Amino acid sequence: MKNLTLKLTALLLILFVLGAAGCAKKDKTDTKNNKSVTIKGSDTMVHLMSTLAEAFMKKNPDVQVSVTGGGSGTGIAALLNGTTDVCASSRDMQQKEKDQAKEKNINPVEKVIAYDGIAIVVHPDNPIKEITMEQLKKIYTGAYKNWKELGGADQPITILSRESNSGTYVFFQEHVLNKENYAPTVKLMPASSSIVQSVSSDKWSIGYVGLGYTKEGNIKVVPVKKDDASAAIIPTHETVLDKTYSIARPLYLYFNGEPANNNKLLLDYAMSPEGQKIVEETGYITLK
Repeated sequence: MKNLTLKLTALLLILFVLGAAGCAKKDKTDTKNNKSVTIKGSDTMVHLMSTLAEAFMKKNPDVQVSVTGGGSGTGIAALLNGTTDVCASSRDMQQKEKDQAKEKNINPVEKVIAYDGIAIVVHPDNPIKEITMEQLKKIYTGAYKNWKELGGADQPITILSRESNSGTYVFFQEHVLNKENYAPTVKLMPASSSIVQSVSSDKWSIGYVGLGYTKEGNIKVVPVKKDDASAAIIPTHETVLDKTYSIARPLYLYFNGEPANNNKLLLDYAMSPEGQKIVEETGYITLK
């Protein structure tokens, strides 16, 4: 009888252990099956990615997508630290970031989902009708301080820029300032919307924003000339794709490795006709 009781106790103990292991396995599987995608990065792309995510979730109600900004540099850092699934970036990765990725065994894979023209914006009451790349450089490096130096009114220029963690800041510095430093007088703004708000209220300010932000606020987009002999060009779908507009760029999504599962579903949606329609509706340039 005593042996039978011991055997029954041992059997119950085995069944309990197996049951607990099964529950643990089930819990682990359930956690794994929780479908979510986190996207972090470019402030320029926040509205675009939020709109894409909202439409994507309607078609895929079992997948939860969260989108936050903070700047392209912040998004790339999050990807390298493993704290985001996807990085949205308005610039390509710098070599030092690629080196950091290699050290951390991260394999950044770059996908272009849209294009953008960086628009030069001023207040509508500012009489300036066009601007050259050289004039822009002189404004942002501090060589020009007054609108009269551009043939405008005798008024000091209020110069607005994004902060240094912004991909737009980096792209503008590389392609407009030819990698020279911004002037100390340049006001660094936390978001593109902040530049739009400031330009809307300051008649003598100038700023730069992604095309998607030109639909907001009381602002005027200034045509840009490559040089004195060139035509002044407004950023549009055609001028960005054919590269006649001087300050155009791709918009990227970065993944750790080739996107798979929910990441691939999201990427495929962004590049689908429906996703590209959202790109156009939010003010950016489609892939074709």
